[in-house]
Amino acid sequence: MTNKKIELQPMISEKSYEMANSSNKYTFLLPRGYNKIEVAKAVEKKYKVKVEDVNTIVKPGKIKRDFRTYKQRRQSDKIKVIVTLKKGDKIDEFLKS
Repeated sequence: MTNKKIELQPMISEKSYEMANSSNKYTFLLPRGYNKIEVAKAVEKKYKVKVEDVNTIVKPGKIKRDFRTYKQRRQSDKIKVIVTLKKGDKIDEFLKS
């Protein structure tokens, strides 16, 4: 088993901001290849909070075309992760950025 370093990138949108304020759910965008357990441990370690639940959604990569050769290529898939925290825990950095 390899030791993977997870780069947590917060997804800031109106919907994610509302979910963070109302139901204590935070949204992150990650490259594909991580499971829910690894993501939960990374969030707990980085933000020092207690994770109750992790939901993942696969966002397929977009098809891009080279403007010179007109060859199509597909960008890599991403994972949208919605993390539910224990009541009373907050991630302040998420709302500031």
